[in-house]
Amino acid sequence: MNITAPLVRNPACDTLGEMETPPWRDRLRAEDELLEQLDAQTEQARKRRAEALKEGADELGSVYKVAQQLGLSWTAVANAIKKYTTQ
Repeated sequence: MNITAPLVRNPACDTLGEMETPPWRDRLRAEDELLEQLDAQTEQARKRRAEALKEGADELGSVYKVAQQLGLSWTAVANAIKKYTTQ
């Protein structure tokens, strides 16, 4: 048995207050900041991913075996490990 409440109109929600759009320079600055944050997070994720690939290569005995299991080229795996695990 499904009991539903009747729909009730809420006049207070019928109109939305107008929001002022920030100036384009402020919007651009905010988007640039967001892009910088995303770039930093992407770089950190690439480093963590490379560490996991390296661990997989150690566990399985070769980069080739990791690549084979993941359906990637061995050069892509080797390059990721080399680029993101060496300081």
